[in-house]
Amino acid sequence: MNTIPIFFTIDDGYAPFLSVALNSAIKNSSKDRKYKAIILYQELSEENRKKLVSLKTDNFSIEFVPMESGLESITDRMSNRLRCDYFTLTIYFRLFIPKMFPEYDKGIYIDSDVVLTSDIAELFETDIGDNYIAACTDLSVADVPPLVKYMEQAVGVKAKEYINSGVLLMNLKKLREVKIDEHFLELLNTYHFDCIAPDQDYLNAICNGNIYYLDEIWDTMPNENKPPLENAKLIHYNLFSKPWCYDDIQYGEIFWDYAEDSGYIDEIKAYKAGYSDEQKESDTKCLDLLIERGDSIPENEVTFKKMIENGVKIRL
Repeated sequence: MNTIPIFFTIDDGYAPFLSVALNSAIKNSSKDRKYKAIILYQELSEENRKKLVSLKTDNFSIEFVPMESGLESITDRMSNRLRCDYFTLTIYFRLFIPKMFPEYDKGIYIDSDVVLTSDIAELFETDIGDNYIAACTDLSVADVPPLVKYMEQAVGVKAKEYINSGVLLMNLKKLREVKIDEHFLELLNTYHFDCIAPDQDYLNAICNGNIYYLDEIWDTMPNENKPPLENAKLIHYNLFSKPWCYDDIQYGEIFWDYAEDSGYIDEIKAYKAGYSDEQKESDTKCLDLLIERGDSIPENEVTFKKMIENGVKIRL
């Protein structure tokens, strides 16, 4: 069987949490398949690389690839920040995977704040036809009216069609053919769209109409307003729902099960113990700001939706 490529993008700050994601993927892998975790990084110390690669097994290899060029035009401004408070180039790396890895026609991208409870090969074998990507609808924001307004009136995508970019089954061959990396950079450098979820908003605007929608079991997010799914195959601790920051996060016990022998358990426990009231207060303010911006950005002169209406080629 062909090797299943699984892409992650991180910097040093996220190495401990990636170790948990990797540990869960490896433990749920099939001995009859071959997997390769390809870790694209901006800055990753030798110590972290050694600790992460120690998780590899005979059928699950781990490779590190530096991301050094092509993103000079992406700078730290509000429209490029994750959660309105955190700037990292790593969120954009997924858009360059098709061009960087021409040896693969299909691949999986996963955020590092996840745990798998099932074999990722099952996702890889999903037939998505000629669609560019497969992903799940972003249910974490679907019940927040200002963010629904943002999706529909700024990004120009129906709320039920707006996907979360944390788990992507990518048709790399097709994305190379349409040159998604070049199209993204052209839009970014020409229009500087104001975004609240930068890479995700561009992916939604660019790929809408060519997306295969996965069942939410492949991108299950903590949601206090819903009972937990019993058959979740991948749990995504999205936005501020981090068990390494807060107590009583839905599905949190699953994270800690895989964290225990990830190689970073002491660091993760120390991180949680040191997560201050000031940081928690900042999280609340950032969430409020995210919602506030979601309500106001549709009024901007330049949005994805308005450019589409003006005849600009946004969709691929």
